[in-house]
Amino acid sequence: MAEKYAKFTEDMVKTHTILVPDMLPIHFKLLISIFESYGYKMELLQTDSRAVVDEGLKNVHNDTCYPALLVIGQFMEALKSGRYDPNKTALLITQTGGGCRASNYIHLLRKCAYENFPQVPVVSLNFSGLEKDSGFKITAVMFLKLLYAVLYGDLLMTVYNQCRPYELVKGASKKTLDIWQKKLAKLFSSGTKYMNTSKFYKEILDDFAKIERSKVKKVQVGIVGEIYVKYSPLANNHLEDFLISEGCEPVVPSLLEFVMYCAVSKTNDGRLYNFKNKTTFINGIGYKLIYGKQKQLIKTMKKHGVFTPPHDFEHLRHLADKYINQGVSMGEGWLIPAEMAALVETGTENIVCAQPFGCLPNHIVAKGMSRAIKDDFPQANIVAIDYDPGATRVNQENRIKLMLANAKKK
Repeated sequence: MAEKYAKFTEDMVKTHTILVPDMLPIHFKLLISIFESYGYKMELLQTDSRAVVDEGLKNVHNDTCYPALLVIGQFMEALKSGRYDPNKTALLITQTGGGCRASNYIHLLRKCAYENFPQVPVVSLNFSGLEKDSGFKITAVMFLKLLYAVLYGDLLMTVYNQCRPYELVKGASKKTLDIWQKKLAKLFSSGTKYMNTSKFYKEILDDFAKIERSKVKKVQVGIVGEIYVKYSPLANNHLEDFLISEGCEPVVPSLLEFVMYCAVSKTNDGRLYNFKNKTTFINGIGYKLIYGKQKQLIKTMKKHGVFTPPHDFEHLRHLADKYINQGVSMGEGWLIPAEMAALVETGTENIVCAQPFGCLPNHIVAKGMSRAIKDDFPQANIVAIDYDPGATRVNQENRIKLMLANAKKK
């Protein structure tokens, strides 16, 4: 099998459209703009019909995790739709290199692509050196731009979620978001201007602060859980939109927290198992760099004074230590209880924990740790919602409505 699948070559950069699965629409549009400035042609798939789930069920075993089923289903639906020429199309999937099934379903995707469209290559986007012979290359400069795109994406997502539930003119927040996504795309293709974060952070904050908003405070609902289901509108049935329709303000942790969690987990492994190598060294340096960037973003938002910044990552680590060892890093590991504790501690007492039904590691660190968090924070109102092909949207939303009814009583 390993020798059969189609490989992405450097020549394909000019001829192929690379399809990207939808997870974080705001962030991924910025990331795609960076790759396009280097000659890649990419398209973000935002299909969310039942056909996506059906294709996933046809091509992936029922026991495979829901994110794998959705991503593969979204790709297969796109290739079978006739919208793309299979001879000029490639598929991109992200990998963290961790032990969870989601990091390894590139092999499922390649098998599925080979059986249906053998000429379609699958590209791995990872920073762990998992692909040695791919024509899809990421240089040091590109990596730096991608990091800044995550920072800008986090800022846009955070302020957008803090404006949209309160906007007096419907669509004003989306309009400002679209303007800044286009501005940032141009910045990334014009030298190193994007690195002047102090200037552009303030301009973004100023523009969103100009949006006319209601001063009536709404119930805040945090969203934590498995990374794909937590962020992807396809996976969580447009959870953020649903919460806003119910008169709530969704509070979504930043993507940078997960990036830092991955980096620091490598150095934690070295400390816990008493070894040092190139991976622990690079991740240790990378973590310090990224954490410094996060502190600058938080400082800028605090100084601006209008919007609530993301949680400081070192504080998250401190909170995690109260409940679980930082060596628990399978899936989202200790990050989930840390995010839940941080949300409740800062006033977001209502939390939806979004999980794929079969994701055992995350059920342990989410459902399993909820009681310990409630012992420390009796006001915590946490509901775990399972997402899988057999779970109906109505049942999921009814369970969330019950949680919101309790929140509104308080």
